[in-house]
Amino acid sequence: MVTTEQLAAGSLPASAVTSTARWTLFAASFGFLMVSLDATIVNVALPTLNEELDAGLSQLQWVVDGYTLTFAALQLVGGSLSDRLGARRAFALGLSLFILASLACGLAVSPGMLIAARFVQGIGAAMQLPASLAMIRHAYPDGAARNRAVGVWAAAGGAAVAAGPVIGGLLLVWLGWRSLFLVNLVIGALGLLATMRAQSTRVGKARRLDLPGQVVIMLTLCGLVFALIEGGSMGWLSPAVLIALAAAVAGSVTFVWWERRAPEPMLPLRLFGRPVVSAASVAGFVQNFSYYGIVFLLSLFLQDQRGYSALETGLLFLPMSIAAMTSNLLGGRLTARLGPRLPMMGGQFLFACGLLALLAAGTDAPNWAVCLATVPVGIGGGAVVPAMSSAVLEAVEPAYAGVASAELNTARQVGGAVGVALFGALVAGDFLPGLRLSLVIAAAALFCGSAVTARWVRVRGN
Repeated sequence: MVTTEQLAAGSLPASAVTSTARWTLFAASFGFLMVSLDATIVNVALPTLNEELDAGLSQLQWVVDGYTLTFAALQLVGGSLSDRLGARRAFALGLSLFILASLACGLAVSPGMLIAARFVQGIGAAMQLPASLAMIRHAYPDGAARNRAVGVWAAAGGAAVAAGPVIGGLLLVWLGWRSLFLVNLVIGALGLLATMRAQSTRVGKARRLDLPGQVVIMLTLCGLVFALIEGGSMGWLSPAVLIALAAAVAGSVTFVWWERRAPEPMLPLRLFGRPVVSAASVAGFVQNFSYYGIVFLLSLFLQDQRGYSALETGLLFLPMSIAAMTSNLLGGRLTARLGPRLPMMGGQFLFACGLLALLAAGTDAPNWAVCLATVPVGIGGGAVVPAMSSAVLEAVEPAYAGVASAELNTARQVGGAVGVALFGALVAGDFLPGLRLSLVIAAAALFCGSAVTARWVRVRGN
């Protein structure tokens, strides 16, 4: 008889775990799809939220970043919960909370209520995302099969991120802005049904929650994002902004100091002694920094500057969405065959070239030129996600799959939150010059990420 211990140890042939593994992958992919969709689907509704809820620019930034900030800040504790409670149980708890928070978003009657519900969504997402990767790590002990599974998982999330503006535009026109959140009730229900059939695995010693570390990292990220969002409106030298920046710097130092001394750290710093983990973290940060920030600006540009409807804006993102989804799937297969170095390095480089093509096309470029320039953005960005996810999973032992996945996705979500906050601040005064500068900054960050990958990601599992 097949036991969960045998499955976790990877001592069985692939045929013995096929049915359970497929349900696990189905559940994990649905979860990743849902939390990724909510990172970008709301972008096309920003002008509508401005009109119907009387939300200002900083409030619109908080609608986006309230989610990604909480998502980022709590993923490490989410990874610890995954390792402590079992990946499937932590995933189900996070998914359930996300569904309830989505209902609250759909019923919001003020910007404050919507922002608060988005924070709760971020808590649910932080619990389920690291658990989803840990579920795959346990269900697919064979490296090649796991790389292909991660490719499918990444395709679900990557397609959701890229297709968010398209889906959001359609739902906004047909059913109104509340449907952008209420659709999660349907997606979440399917995910919960699949979770009931997924593999339940508990690996290693149950570690205590590192509450001091969690509090410090939460305050650090809140200070950083607050300063970046409010700096444009309050002034970069205002006391509140300077205090927030100082708190972010002090919090970063304190977090490293504490994690070195904590008896059971939330983030074992020795993981960064493995070059591939550090390189993947850099890639994850610059990937979401560039992608989330630029999609946020392009959504505002197409609607506010060019006067397109939400549906038209969503359709203009369609070529990028298709490219990203295709690249996710091919990136997983390419990683399984060649390892993560080439997809990570080449994907970031191509992504940066696409942003420079948008810059070269100019703000008066015809629609076909804008769409054409976003294709390498989708291809490059799509190739990076499965490669860096697989690289991290291969670099750590199963007992740390949850916390390692959480660390990677924390870097990604912090990047997304910083990108939206920084680029939003840059366009607060004069939109078009701020947009051009944002494109240059994002491309430069991606080129640096590609160079880091070339330097530190050498062979499998280094």
